[in-house]
Amino acid sequence: MTQTPQNAQIVGKVEYREGDGANIVIRPGPVKVQMGQNDVTLSWVDEEVRGSTAIPLADFKRYVAEGKIKLAA
Repeated sequence: MTQTPQNAQIVGKVEYREGDGANIVIRPGPVKVQMGQNDVTLSWVDEEVRGSTAIPLADFKRYVAEGKIKLAA
């Protein structure tokens, strides 16, 4: 069961990896957060480009705890 997407802000260094490639930094700014059972999907718009990635739930919780992702109230 998934939840309604939530608004959040990237305010620190948040990274993801595509396959076996290098880590990619998500630019600071607004994102939509979609919680899944084992992972979290982050989606954003950067000028004309839309981005989206899934990160492990544990990584997402760490980023929130470290203050790098701020969830909207």
